Parts: sequence; C-alpha cells; structure tokens
Amino acid sequence: QVQFVESGGGQVQPGGSLMLSCRASETIDSFFSVAWHRQAPGEQREFVASTNNDGFSHYADSVKGRFTIMRRNRASTIFLEMTNLNREDTAVYYCNLQPSKYSQTTFWGQGIQVTVSA
Repeated sequence: QVQFVESGGGQVQPGGSLMLSCRASETIDSFFSVAWHRQAPGEQREFVASTNNDGFSHYADSVKGRFTIMRRNRASTIFLEMTNLNREDTAVYYCNLQPSKYSQTTFWGQGIQVTVSA
C-alpha cells in the first residue's frame, strides 16, 4: 500500500507564505484525484483543495485565491502553495489520494502542523 509523507510545515507569521509537500513512497502510475484537508483543534477535518487526473482543481472558499494545489509526476509529489496566511489557517494538514473514481478507500498522509502566529 502506498504511503505519503508531508513536509514543509512549521510556523509562519500572518501574511506569510508556506509550501507543503507530500511525497509518495511508491511511483504513482494512475489516480483519480489528490487533495489536501486540514483539521484545526476542536474542529472537524475540512476540505482545502483538490486536483484530478485531468488537471481540474477545486478549492474551499476560505482559501480561494490564496492557496494553489500542484502535482508532479502524476501524483508522486503533491504540493500546496499557501500565501497570505492568517490565524484561521492554523491546522494539521493532510494529503490524500483517491485511486479511482469509485474507490471507497483513500490514502492519507500522517499530517503536518502549520501554525500561523506572530
């Protein structure tokens, strides 16, 4: 089973930028979509951004215009560019891969902390 490892998290000041990466343990030959989700303390995990195998991307309203999801080599590496960060962006961020359109099982990374504070 493929595994994903996130990196690039940490602390950043409000208004700053951060780049998250999610690297697959194996080469990804095919997939339906990849996504980023996040979970803040005391909150449910929420959708952030996704892109499918045709290159179509979707974003949560809260990050529209500030975050950009990218992928390289199909889905072997998934990126999340984060700009103009604010305190509401503080959360643990998780990458996710859906193997096919009808897959009931998806694959999650372990999560990485992003903290936006002065």
